[in-house]
Amino acid sequence: MKDPRFPELKHTQVTLLKDYGSIEHFEDKTQIFSEGDNIYDFFVVLKGAINIEDPYNNNTITTHKKYEFTGDSGMLSDRASQFHAVTIPNTSLLRIKPDKLKEAISKLSDINDVLLNAFLLRQQTVLNDISGGLKVVGSGKSNETYEIREFLEKNHIWHNFIDVDTEEEARSLLNHFSLSEKDLPFLINSDSKVCKTPTIEQLGRYSGVLMDFEDKVFDVLIIGAGPAGLAASVYAASEGLSVVTIDSEAPGGQAGKSSKIENYLGFPTGISGGDLANRAYVQAQKFGCNISIPHRAKSLEHSKGCFTVCATNDKVIKSKALIVATGADYKQLPLDNINDYEGSGIYYSATGMDVQNCQDQPIVVVGGGNSAGQAAMFLSNSAKDVHIMIRGNHLGDKMSDYLVQRIEAASNIHLQTETEIVKLEGHHHLESITIRTKDEKKEISTSNVFSFIGAQPNTKWMDGLVITDNKGFICTGASLKKEDLPDCGIYKSREPESLESSLPGLFVVGDARQGSVKRVASAVGEGSMAVSQVHRYLSDIS
Repeated sequence: MKDPRFPELKHTQVTLLKDYGSIEHFEDKTQIFSEGDNIYDFFVVLKGAINIEDPYNNNTITTHKKYEFTGDSGMLSDRASQFHAVTIPNTSLLRIKPDKLKEAISKLSDINDVLLNAFLLRQQTVLNDISGGLKVVGSGKSNETYEIREFLEKNHIWHNFIDVDTEEEARSLLNHFSLSEKDLPFLINSDSKVCKTPTIEQLGRYSGVLMDFEDKVFDVLIIGAGPAGLAASVYAASEGLSVVTIDSEAPGGQAGKSSKIENYLGFPTGISGGDLANRAYVQAQKFGCNISIPHRAKSLEHSKGCFTVCATNDKVIKSKALIVATGADYKQLPLDNINDYEGSGIYYSATGMDVQNCQDQPIVVVGGGNSAGQAAMFLSNSAKDVHIMIRGNHLGDKMSDYLVQRIEAASNIHLQTETEIVKLEGHHHLESITIRTKDEKKEISTSNVFSFIGAQPNTKWMDGLVITDNKGFICTGASLKKEDLPDCGIYKSREPESLESSLPGLFVVGDARQGSVKRVASAVGEGSMAVSQVHRYLSDIS
């Protein structure tokens, strides 16, 4: 049976694709793209073959033969190539540029299915089954190292972590490159080039997930790539609008931190937040949406019908309409030294990266909502004991019943009510916590605390521009009073749309909006609804 990762296109499909590219012949062995190339072409083999070579492991991943094709989901963006592609002598290829490939995928539905299925499966194989990629050398107990690993993990960037605390290879690399522990963490690429203490922006630039934009005005700018923002990205791009989406961390937002979502329509066995976000990320780019990470909005101006957003990396993006999907950040535990342990014992998500650290260890999950419950269930598969701590009396007050029942049935999950953490201790990394119950104070040895204690909206960067409630959530539609609205032509002729703020053309979806339902399904619904309202606004100003 044919491997679904390497399907063979039909003759009729290749014929259709020829309208989008050009045929080239290579008499000699030729490298047609290299690992690290941010812009590289898509190839279909007409005669001969292409070897896909892994420079990290010095082997051949696969050989594409007649009517097979190169590429993975990174081809839909400017993500860097992960491998070399080398033809054998006397090979003929159909070459298609990235923009033309997106056009073909958008117009040719049967080819779309074959290519995207193969692209996603190939990405999954690389991330899960092949050891290699960008080497990250650092301490597993370092906050700086954790931030780098988290960014790479959440953005599905192929990498290999080498822990200087436990692996002799890390010490050997320090000696080989004449580096000291002051240079940790550092990265090594396939050419053995070293980048010491890289910033997240440098990582984004190197991997290709951070984009630059020409000085143009987009139809709509979407700020935030959680479920609401990604849904808006998919619908806006699929309806022909010019769209750019930015996010400060990774696709998925808070939902991306969920190890398993089981109550989202259409996924009866559940899906991880990361997988859901990655599929939506690919889907949006398939329709031509530009997605750039890490891009955090710093300030906003509105003048003469144009929104101008300045990001933290000094990039300016202009658009006619704006969809704010910035969501909310998890609140910190109210402890004086909490910042000392974030990324080195205190975590705000539970992903596959955390499982190794929790193996046969006691861990603590703080919070009584669905995110806390999902994290507890996920981590219970590897941790020795999981202690869920809540300040209230009943777990079911904020958590879905199906999760409550599973937690109660798990032998290694222990619920502690009317409990809070009052002290954190440890040298460089968390080693113990002190908890207070209604009866006593006691110390517990643990190096992993996962905190899910509520959230606050990411809206401060818009202070003074739009009306918010006293908690910072943005008011929209019917929640706006007439005296809140500016004296402008648009609001004289109509009332604000249900997702429109006090500023015409600025729409708010997901957790940042006052009165939103904190569920993935409702966020996706709002994101799609906002696009129809954007269309009406654009017709108002045209």
